[in-house]
Amino acid sequence: MQTRLLERFLRYVAVTSQSDASQAVVPSTEGQRSLAELLKKDLDELGLVNLEISEYSVLTGKLPANLPAGSGEQVPAVGFVAHLDTVDVNLSADIKPQVVRSYSGGGICLNEKKGIYLREAEHPELLKYKGQDIVCTDGTSVLGADNKAAIANVVVALETLVQNKDLQHGDIYVAFVPDEECGLRGAKKMDFSKFPVAFAYTIDCCELGEVVYETFNAGSAVVKIKGVSAHPMSAKGVMVNPTLVAVDLINSFDRMQTPEHTEGTEGYIWAKSIISNQSEAVVQLDIRDHNKNTYEARKHLIKTNVESLQKLYPRAEIVCTITDTYGNIADAVNDENRKCIDYIYTAMSELGIKPNTIAMRGGTDGSYISTQGILTPNYFTGGHNFHSNCEFLPLLALEKSCQMTLKLIELIAKG
Repeated sequence: MQTRLLERFLRYVAVTSQSDASQAVVPSTEGQRSLAELLKKDLDELGLVNLEISEYSVLTGKLPANLPAGSGEQVPAVGFVAHLDTVDVNLSADIKPQVVRSYSGGGICLNEKKGIYLREAEHPELLKYKGQDIVCTDGTSVLGADNKAAIANVVVALETLVQNKDLQHGDIYVAFVPDEECGLRGAKKMDFSKFPVAFAYTIDCCELGEVVYETFNAGSAVVKIKGVSAHPMSAKGVMVNPTLVAVDLINSFDRMQTPEHTEGTEGYIWAKSIISNQSEAVVQLDIRDHNKNTYEARKHLIKTNVESLQKLYPRAEIVCTITDTYGNIADAVNDENRKCIDYIYTAMSELGIKPNTIAMRGGTDGSYISTQGILTPNYFTGGHNFHSNCEFLPLLALEKSCQMTLKLIELIAKG
């Protein structure tokens, strides 16, 4: 299985599909559509039906049930979701992975020419994988295990089911979506009539054993400030400097409730950027909180502070727009749908995997899909250091992730 997973993973990371948050269209880059087309071909060869790539490059398809006659109605349809894009963190969009066989310990030279190393002192988690095969970068890009490890996982799991007719399963739907790294834009373009499942799973977090069904509530605020420009020689009593107005806005928030001062389930308001000149300024804020009520309170605080700022600078024009990005998966959990989360822990128990349940300080495609009535919890790929040139993927952990996918399908079929 490790060999098959590696072959698939290398096949998919070879397609450059970095997303571009500066673009308003979905998909934001053509490479994502290219990857969707490659995946459609692979899934067609496996015998999936109803394969379709939408105008937004959302690829959906179905592996029909393999069950004894008359039992199909009792097995719920399940979905698996992975995203096509890799993140843009100002590294190369092209990924050149390398495989370290039987890692012996110590640092790993990622790029001798550029002097880039994955150092054990900085990444002691490496020590867990001595003797194992590890996939890492060449130091110039992310690895793309986020989320192409999940794509390889799902395709190999489907391949395993197709090749082993004695493995029973219900209807399995897949959705491969673009632009997750740009605010879950692809998931928001899904046609859910083509994804008629009782529940679904994303495979979009890190270390072996991680389970996520609690994420941030997330939103963004854009505050546009139009000041009054004047020549400095006659500016007294006339000029309203939009840059200083923007600074006053940012200083109106608690500096201890920012990303660099919070952890766990503590929320924050993050001043991401100020873009300004002598006439105008634009402030971008991210709003995050696991608690829905506190999240709404943070949105209200931004509105209140903007109103106070407008009173302080009556001659400025200040407009605030707040947009919700995604919700907390936990808010969608109830007694009727919680079984799909229970399946994760049962699968881990049967596979001998110790669960590590975390409240993710971020979101997954499931954070949006869960708000649409399809509870979508998340489990590990096995990768480390996402969004970094030090990202690496132990192949044994990826194999365990694929075994999780197959075990979940087995448990669902058994009811």
